[in-house]
Amino acid sequence: MIIRNRQMLILFFTLVVIMMGFGMVIPILPFLVESFGAGGSELGALMASYAVMQFIFSPIWGEISDRFGRKPVLMFGVLGNALAQVFFGLSSQLWMLFAARILAGVLSSAVIPTAMAYISDSTEEQDRGAGMGILGAAMGLGMVLGPGIAGALGSRMLSLPFFVAAALSLLALVIVAILLPESLPAGQRAIRGAKFKGFQLRLLWDALFSQIGFLLFMAFLLSFALTNFEAIFGLYTQQRFNYGPWEVGMLLTLIGVVSVIVQGGLTGPLTHRWGEGSIIKASLLGSVIGFLLMTLATTEFLLWLSIIFFVLSNSMLRPAVSALISKETLTGQGIAMGLNNSFMSLGRIIGPLWAGFAFDLSVNLPYWSGAVVLAIGLLLSLRQLNQFAQPAPKPTVDTSTTG
Repeated sequence: MIIRNRQMLILFFTLVVIMMGFGMVIPILPFLVESFGAGGSELGALMASYAVMQFIFSPIWGEISDRFGRKPVLMFGVLGNALAQVFFGLSSQLWMLFAARILAGVLSSAVIPTAMAYISDSTEEQDRGAGMGILGAAMGLGMVLGPGIAGALGSRMLSLPFFVAAALSLLALVIVAILLPESLPAGQRAIRGAKFKGFQLRLLWDALFSQIGFLLFMAFLLSFALTNFEAIFGLYTQQRFNYGPWEVGMLLTLIGVVSVIVQGGLTGPLTHRWGEGSIIKASLLGSVIGFLLMTLATTEFLLWLSIIFFVLSNSMLRPAVSALISKETLTGQGIAMGLNNSFMSLGRIIGPLWAGFAFDLSVNLPYWSGAVVLAIGLLLSLRQLNQFAQPAPKPTVDTSTTG
């Protein structure tokens, strides 16, 4: 891998901090909303507003990073995240929560696609899956640490976790500014004088019919299915096994730890050996089985086993799809990663809305529908993924001798 360990550590820490801020919101936001006299519909709108902003602005930031370089866009996103967290902590009315959440979505959406583009700039194609896996592990770790820190600090003061998240973001900003080199040389950047496209629904639509169109559809599909799992997980375990906050927190921690281990330790070696296409197919099959096993679990032990199996299968999907998009794109890496993040954000908008509606109809329906969606993705991938580059066969050693 060309990218140096120091650069990877900086990106890893930065994404951990960003996702910690996102994860801190999960256990605190319901209490803040309730304290302002609001209810479930407002809570759902707050959660969706962040994903909507990411959907709109991710490709914009990606295009900007192709023009001006990765480092300044990364710094701007980290600074924006710090400001949004402070605003969140100072919110005293419901509209301020919405403003802070929207601001966080607009500005922090610059970080993930830019970090992915940085990896694309700095790695050979055969190592890109490993790099994306490490970034995925960072995001998973942030999601593990965020709720735990928020629970501990929020018991003292609801706004305290957000001020801590802001301070960590400022620390990440200083580290990026001082230690992280630019990965995109000026000579390789998009022409600054060219017309700036900005956010265009037509651009997203056209992207679906481009070289990476199927992969972008897969990014949406896996994000939609995964949020079917995440959005109603607490309600699901509460209704089926009478779990409370502590048990749900333990399971979420377990999920995060498994995800970090798989994405950080297994994605690279497995994709290097088998290729992203094979990993995607195997992960889709395992995820379908995992969804079905969760609905069939009759004891807590079986529930935990089925969840571990699901996470083991699902964790490699995102880095594998992202790596393939990076390899196959004919546009700049920043635009490609921005499009990738937009389609995943679209899944995070629609997925929770469907999961909540389906849960009211039947406890198991969100997971059944998640299994069906991923099964469709698997059937499509059996044909469509064959068009993309496969790993080069490993050279064999010729032991014969010539006379």
